[in-house]
Amino acid sequence: MKFYVIGISDAPRPFFPPEVQEIIRQGRVFSGGKRHHEIVAPYLPDESQWIDITVPLDAVFDQYHDEVIVFASGDPLFFGFANTIKRKMPDAEIVLYPTFNSLQMLAHRLVMPYHDMRIVSLTGRPWPEFDRALIERAGKIGVLTDREHTPAAIARRMLDYGYTGYTMHVGEHLGNPNKEHITTLALEQAVEHNFEYPNCLILCGHTTTRPFGIPESEFALLNGREKMITKAPIRLLTLQAMELPQKSVLWDIGFCTGSVSIEARLQFPHLHVEAFEIRPECEALMHENSRRFGAPGINVHMGDFLTANIEDLPCPDAVFIGGHGGKLKEIMARVMTVLADDGIIVMNSVTSPMVHTDSHQLFNEACRELGFTQDQPTRIILNDNNPIEILKCRR
Repeated sequence: MKFYVIGISDAPRPFFPPEVQEIIRQGRVFSGGKRHHEIVAPYLPDESQWIDITVPLDAVFDQYHDEVIVFASGDPLFFGFANTIKRKMPDAEIVLYPTFNSLQMLAHRLVMPYHDMRIVSLTGRPWPEFDRALIERAGKIGVLTDREHTPAAIARRMLDYGYTGYTMHVGEHLGNPNKEHITTLALEQAVEHNFEYPNCLILCGHTTTRPFGIPESEFALLNGREKMITKAPIRLLTLQAMELPQKSVLWDIGFCTGSVSIEARLQFPHLHVEAFEIRPECEALMHENSRRFGAPGINVHMGDFLTANIEDLPCPDAVFIGGHGGKLKEIMARVMTVLADDGIIVMNSVTSPMVHTDSHQLFNEACRELGFTQDQPTRIILNDNNPIEILKCRR
């Protein structure tokens, strides 16, 4: 199987070098999106076959045989269809004729160096990589959009989470001399602006440091009770115990104010975070605090963890149990059904004469019954607070 993959822009009359013109003249089977077909139809030989690239892609690839000429946007290796061919047909021969991708073209129009630009695609993709770029304070972010992740939606998300120090440059119909338009505006203006599709954008802003160990007094608290929140030093040691630099998915069970989820999201932006809480009043606290500290992308689940639908969630390799309501054994047993092979469970146990349920004892019993391997606990006394033990086990 052989593919010629030809990159084009939005220009209504694309320029093809002689070599590409000859390939098109000799071609019989062509493929691309509907917009690509509209652009190149006048250049295709009579009696040629066109295969629309639509979902499901398996049905498209079933139609490909022998030799196909594919038209794709910009550089087909830049989040493009050449990557799809390599993934689905790794043995296929690919001959590539790229042109500038849309973000390159936008940078050219702005006379903006782009070697230091962080690239994020939101075309048919969810928010996590964009959120990560924000949390990591990237100073220049190039974004490929779609009809859902529009410039307005992107600006709104940034403002919601406090990322206000950016200017947005939007390019519409890049490469089309009749429609191309470049707009530079503040995020507050972008929220109210409707841009024509296709478009892409570049965000430029000043980078700031993100907090390391958020003081508990800065969180919105449950009933104003500062003692209900995991203290910053304990929180950081708890994250260390979960070995999060090497983990992918964190479940925070009993998140209360969201302090552990938020601190984990900020310190390890690669993490996928699922947070669970039974108390309905905590949902608003999580949303308020995640916005206050700029931590988008935490998935919140309200209700009893023991009856929650967890089958469709990504399996955790790190779990923090912040609250258990006396059902620690049941929670750990349910976690075990989905915990990754190298997964870790951590919880903090407070030693206090006012606490009648010995969480440490319950944790030890659950580990023995479920076959977890326990690490040596870490005991901490912070100021005049009761001693805390960071308990840890692994599968």
